[in-house]
Amino acid sequence: MKQLFAGVLTLLLLAGCGSGKKLAGVTEIPINVQIDLTAVSDDQLTVAVDPGAFPEGPVRFSIPKTVPGTYSEDNYGRYVASLTAYGYQGETLEVVREDDNTWLFSNGALLDRISYVVNDSYDSERGGDPAPFSPAGTNILEGQHFMLNLHGFVGYFGTLKEIPYVIDIKAPAALKPVTTLPVVHTESGNYQFNAGRYFDVIDNPMQWANSDPVSFNVGDIEVILSVYSPNGVYSANDLKPSMEKMMQAQKAFLGDIDGTKQYAILLYLSTLEGDAMGFGALEHHTSTVVVLPEQMPKDQLEQTMVDVVSHEFFHIVTPLNIHSEEVQYFDYNDPKMSRHLWMYEGTTEYFANIFQIREGLIDNEDFYERIVGKIQNSMRYNDSLSFTEMSANVLEPEYEDEYTNVYEKGALINMALDIRLLQLSDGSYGVLDLMKELAAKYDVDTPFKDEALIDEIVAMTYPEIATFFETHVVGDTPIDYSSLMEEVGLKMGEQEISSGYFLKDLESQIPFIDVDPDNTDIIFVREGFPLNTFFTGLGAQGGDIIKNINGTDITLEAIRNVIGQSFGWTADTDVTMVVERDGELLTLEGKAGTPTVIEKGIFEASDASAEAIALRKAWMGK
Repeated sequence: MKQLFAGVLTLLLLAGCGSGKKLAGVTEIPINVQIDLTAVSDDQLTVAVDPGAFPEGPVRFSIPKTVPGTYSEDNYGRYVASLTAYGYQGETLEVVREDDNTWLFSNGALLDRISYVVNDSYDSERGGDPAPFSPAGTNILEGQHFMLNLHGFVGYFGTLKEIPYVIDIKAPAALKPVTTLPVVHTESGNYQFNAGRYFDVIDNPMQWANSDPVSFNVGDIEVILSVYSPNGVYSANDLKPSMEKMMQAQKAFLGDIDGTKQYAILLYLSTLEGDAMGFGALEHHTSTVVVLPEQMPKDQLEQTMVDVVSHEFFHIVTPLNIHSEEVQYFDYNDPKMSRHLWMYEGTTEYFANIFQIREGLIDNEDFYERIVGKIQNSMRYNDSLSFTEMSANVLEPEYEDEYTNVYEKGALINMALDIRLLQLSDGSYGVLDLMKELAAKYDVDTPFKDEALIDEIVAMTYPEIATFFETHVVGDTPIDYSSLMEEVGLKMGEQEISSGYFLKDLESQIPFIDVDPDNTDIIFVREGFPLNTFFTGLGAQGGDIIKNINGTDITLEAIRNVIGQSFGWTADTDVTMVVERDGELLTLEGKAGTPTVIEKGIFEASDASAEAIALRKAWMGK
């Protein structure tokens, strides 16, 4: 039936694209894209693309190598196969695949339309090849769920990225779409969407699921929450109260900064079994895609959603509005990266934490614990590396492993900048005020010049800020966090903090275990690394090779499943772990417990000066 339907659809398309077609130029009419979600075959979808008429000469069609917000080369064209080009009489044309992401048609004047099949990325994440970060990936689950990050399905022709698109999607009746891409027509499972240019196509992901979304208002912003939980563990209604409370607090924190009238949160909960494994989120102008484990307890899921979604929502400030020309005119297959990840990701991550203490969502101790965590996590990276240098070269192999430090040191750079600005202004002007001023000058259509931003910030603030940037952002001098904390009446020492069983926390995903690079099925307890009470309580030691956990023989694939299962463990869960130590097998038994780990801590100094306490109150809002 599926093959028959596909054949009938093809005939209809051919009939509509025959010799009598009016040859409107490619720049004169929208590019039409057709995707049929009811015709899944071998876990693939067929995409048909019908542009206007091209002039004589070669034409290239491309799927992105990278997309904004990922800072990685993912080559989404790898998931495209069987691309066929058709002429105006229905004949097939020669196509040359130049690389993973680009196809060449020798004479565009003969090209009527193309079609190709697309595989998804979620169920390929456990293979040998690197897969896209799950929130930037795709999912095809026939009749149940489709995650359409459209950069994985829809491409562009040559330099023609400013042409409008019309996207026609046929979907099963049971599936409900959530997206902020404008719907211009819908009838009997057929949906038509309009996009003003190619960027609007990839900036508006779609989640089609057999679950009911919910909505709520934050000021004049309508927020839509869509949750896909394969086993029905959670619904959008379960998460609505915490999301609404958090986003109301965000709006109160931001004040009059506003970038959209509608915002969509698309949450995919992974089963971890042949499923998505990259946990986190990817921002867009008016939406975010989040991927987390379905096994997480509700309180942990709610807090993780608060931390993750707040970060993504703050992206409406930067880079979605305040951004450089490199972002505005992004080249999806040969990108030039901006120097300002300290702002795009660092400011956003800092806001996602500072707003929670200022708006009363967390207490002082929780906030201090977060700072310590970021300081500790940042030390896993090169602390003597220019942040602007790393940012501009983040796609290069020697820098790509430093990228995730934007969520650690990037946030700490903004914390230090905030404290310094508040200090210089007697508590009246901080990073949020700076962002508001920049937002008044730059918006979604008005980028800044990459090389001029820091000088502009200095001109807007204080001469001393030039020294800060030259030393700690452009320069390679590490920040002295102990001295910085003393400026706000705090001291650094040691404390016991909560952790996960196998991961220090879900956000940083720093593991207490490691993998032998020569044999990835050998999993061992990390050496020279502070272990949590889960491992020490069982009697595990650094270097122990983990052979079995609760009856499951441990391989790389198996430990991923066990980690996923551990999100559902309680303190009373019985754990039996067999390890190999010095050639001898040992059986370790105990309760899972509530794991903690010893780390540096931050404490309020009893001898803090009145000036330091006043600065702390200006910084934390309390």
